[in-house]
Amino acid sequence: MRALFLLSVAVAVSVTSAYRHYSVISSEMAGFVNKANTTWTATKNFHDVDVSYLKGLCGTILNGPKLPEVAHDVEGINLPDNFDSRQQWPNCPTIKQIRDQGSCGSCWAFGAAEAISDRICIHTGGKVSVEISAEDLLTCCDECGMGCFGGYPSAAWDFWAQKGLVTGGLYGSKVGCRPYTIAPCEHHVNGTRPPCQGEQDTPKCVLQCIDGYSLSYPKDKHLGKHTYNVPSKQEQIMTELYKNGPVEAAFSVYEDFLLYKTGVYQHVTGSMLGGHAIKILGWGEENGTPYWLVANSWNSDWGDKGFFKIKRGSNECGIESEVVAGIPLN
Repeated sequence: MRALFLLSVAVAVSVTSAYRHYSVISSEMAGFVNKANTTWTATKNFHDVDVSYLKGLCGTILNGPKLPEVAHDVEGINLPDNFDSRQQWPNCPTIKQIRDQGSCGSCWAFGAAEAISDRICIHTGGKVSVEISAEDLLTCCDECGMGCFGGYPSAAWDFWAQKGLVTGGLYGSKVGCRPYTIAPCEHHVNGTRPPCQGEQDTPKCVLQCIDGYSLSYPKDKHLGKHTYNVPSKQEQIMTELYKNGPVEAAFSVYEDFLLYKTGVYQHVTGSMLGGHAIKILGWGEENGTPYWLVANSWNSDWGDKGFFKIKRGSNECGIESEVVAGIPLN
């Protein structure tokens, strides 16, 4: 029996070792996931990309400070089987937008800026549609963490409520007061963008709008009324989405997540790379597997046109444990 046990351990170790050496962008790992016949399909999203860049994308410090928790009374609420904020609020164009954080661990700022943009539109009945500046949040919120080297989603929302955020669109867009200044990088070999390398330094906090913008920096500020953590129960998160719009959430990124293409992601193989923040905008069920519908900030050439689905209801990779939201000050 002991010999059989040692043999089985040796086999398990050899199998684990066989996949441990896979590059996080390798075709071999994608093949392994696809052969596992799980709930999602893998592909090589990043080609010829520096691994330090991939680790740098995971810029959320997990298990950080929490905001006060706000729970919904879910009694008597009939939640639909499928919900997509893009369809629920079609007059709010930011909901369907995919941004690109570039070579900077600014996901914590992007998830917040995206969801806040959506909520400003939703809570004004579509009268106010703006792109809140991830740049302003990334560069000016000292209490949020370390800028391009990681931050706290809860602190980002608190900053919106305490200090306010100006507008600002994508890199090179000249939209809003402070557009993003970090260029998107090239995930693919033969693209036109600069190569993806390690994290760059955080840009400086500039308290003025770009030349030609119609408003002054102080007059362009948008403020939050109150901000909160959502309880880590799927019915609570679903009710929050249904009533108030998209939320920011954080989760643990494993190597195989980088290879996501379609389907409902759940962790199959690979080691953990770090924490990542994203925007949850809906839910549903695919081939019997419940999922959250999520917008990533790695450009639209990653995953399913920039979006992904992740297993819902079992706190997959911690996706339900750190959900942050807030209500705009109209």
